[in-house]
Amino acid sequence: MGYGLLAAAIAAEVAGTTAMKYSEGFSRLWPSLATVAGYLVAFALLAQTLKTLEVGTAYAIWAGAGTAVIAAIGMVFLGETMTAAKVAGIALVIAGVVLLNLGGAH
Repeated sequence: MGYGLLAAAIAAEVAGTTAMKYSEGFSRLWPSLATVAGYLVAFALLAQTLKTLEVGTAYAIWAGAGTAVIAAIGMVFLGETMTAAKVAGIALVIAGVVLLNLGGAH
């Protein structure tokens, strides 16, 4: 249950961050409201997640996965440049999250 809530929190944070890109500095109403809603849902779900998962593990996964997904969205859908360094950085973030789950956090 905890990891399902965490996945939903990550999805909400990614949606909120993506909407922020389109809010143009919070000058557009609907993307701005989507940003606020995404972050409210993300934090509410993260708070529920912390009832069953360790805070260090949950936050590391939430922040790392969110960062990796947003970076990938930027490169694939928003026309940001894809460099070897960015791809390596995403891979390292994912590797760190996997390592936390395999042994470092239990």
